[in-house]
Amino acid sequence: MATLGDRLVIAISSRALFDMRESHEVYQREGLSAYSQYQIDHEEEPLAPGDAFPLVQKLLAINDKFDGDTRVEIILLSRNSADTGLRVFNSIAHYGLAIQRAAFSGGESPYRYVKAFGSHLFLSTDADDVRSALDNGVAAATFLPAGGARNDKEQLRFAFDGDAVLFSDEAEQVFKSDGLQAFTDSEQASAKEPLSGGPFKNFLAALQKLQAEFTEADSPIRTALVTARSAPAHERVIRTLRAWHIRIDESLFLGGLPKVDFLRAYGADVFFDDQRGHCELAAGHVATGHVPHGVANEGVNGIDD
Repeated sequence: MATLGDRLVIAISSRALFDMRESHEVYQREGLSAYSQYQIDHEEEPLAPGDAFPLVQKLLAINDKFDGDTRVEIILLSRNSADTGLRVFNSIAHYGLAIQRAAFSGGESPYRYVKAFGSHLFLSTDADDVRSALDNGVAAATFLPAGGARNDKEQLRFAFDGDAVLFSDEAEQVFKSDGLQAFTDSEQASAKEPLSGGPFKNFLAALQKLQAEFTEADSPIRTALVTARSAPAHERVIRTLRAWHIRIDESLFLGGLPKVDFLRAYGADVFFDDQRGHCELAAGHVATGHVPHGVANEGVNGIDD
């Protein structure tokens, strides 16, 4: 059976890749039949790039460094039918994106194909699909509309929050229930005990595997941990990454300072965080993915457009 092997596989929804607000408004205003006809009538008109478009361009550009060998695979997932999805494929061809595989689910949620494709990450504007993917063990984030300028550097820079993203939310649960001092005491007492993995652990490991193909100076990917933790709660994080045999390029322990200025200074292409408020602040400056996981998201509706 053919598989995608050692490739970094990222699944993305059509509404994250392209700006489909106009056609979506037709669907909301006039229904499915009118939407379908609208897409067919406009199928030769390329869709404008969406918020995740620059990220996808940079990801696909990594393949150029492997002399034609595909090491990064982008999978398109869409609620469109193949018929109405022709405009999406035409738009992919118009922009020269090397995307060959897709699932058009005809109105049903496409998240169930995320794992079948072996995806390491799923990006969507549909919060329910994202939650379903997370529940099925796949790193996933709701892509927020971004207002910031694009980072035009060739290198692709990922930024991750720690607790409930790279790590489990076990420490965050202590903070939420008992406060900062209890959190600090607990982390000091457990400093030599690695944290459990969070939903993005495997994605980070897949990124590092790709990074290992290059020298540190020539790597097309750079990673950063951007966390509200500070000393002495830093030690457990460092020892956890060491136990996982994962190197992260930069680690910012901010002690509760706002993250936006640091994300801009780092030059993040995309930032992943479980805290809705952090995401909304960051989205005005860098592309941001809300990870609706852990105690901070219990009983909270996801972000959706």
